Amino acid sequence: MNASSTGMTDAALAAHLADIAGRILLTVRDSGVFAEKALGKAGDQTANQFLVQAIRAQRPDDGLLSEEMKCDGTRLGMGRVWIVDPVDGTREYGEGRTDWAVHVGLSVDGVAEIGAVALPGLGLVLRSDEAAAIPPPPERRRMVVSRTRPAKEAVAVAERIGAELVPMGSAGAKAMAIIRGEADIYLHTGGQYEWDSMAPVAVARAYGLHCSRVDGRPLVYNMEDVYMPDLLIARPGDARMVLDLLAEMSA
Repeated sequence: MNASSTGMTDAALAAHLADIAGRILLTVRDSGVFAEKALGKAGDQTANQFLVQAIRAQRPDDGLLSEEMKCDGTRLGMGRVWIVDPVDGTREYGEGRTDWAVHVGLSVDGVAEIGAVALPGLGLVLRSDEAAAIPPPPERRRMVVSRTRPAKEAVAVAERIGAELVPMGSAGAKAMAIIRGEADIYLHTGGQYEWDSMAPVAVARAYGLHCSRVDGRPLVYNMEDVYMPDLLIARPGDARMVLDLLAEMSA
């Protein structure tokens, strides 16, 4: 685990940067000078500039992948790669909602090892080095799904197990909802990118949650093609139930 000139561990750095980027985004939004679409662009670019420059200053020997930065390919030969999403849920951010997030994570040899997810609208930062017990599940499970286009597989699984659908914005907000006791299963099959899930997966893994592809294969990061088709995050027992149902449905 690296420590920077400021003495911060990787996990502490991830949490610090996610927190500061979230504060920057709130300041940009509260400035009142941007309309909704322009606000999303301004927030993305401003937070990205901060995160990129900060990571390069604190971890100059590591690779970096950001949604808002063109990749030059140098990260592909590196074992340690920071993967960030300055605003996960730009639409929700622009609408003044709270279900958006800032993702700062570190992939080590393709594994989501360290991460922090800030939920600035709620004043929270969840991090991989400060995991605690997750609230026990209710009798009726709750599945977080997209506000606008719930995945058909998630809807089908929810019907089979009698789960309640909980519409929510960003991927980070959905994953953190399980940790916070607001949901139990996050099943996504609509396609994402590495920055959408890497930091949330690192945090979820630290809290003891199951994180995989929907066929049970591991999630691998820092790939040349950063598209990730699907994702499952849940308590281990619930994950096994969902994986078995998905396999049965696909057969």
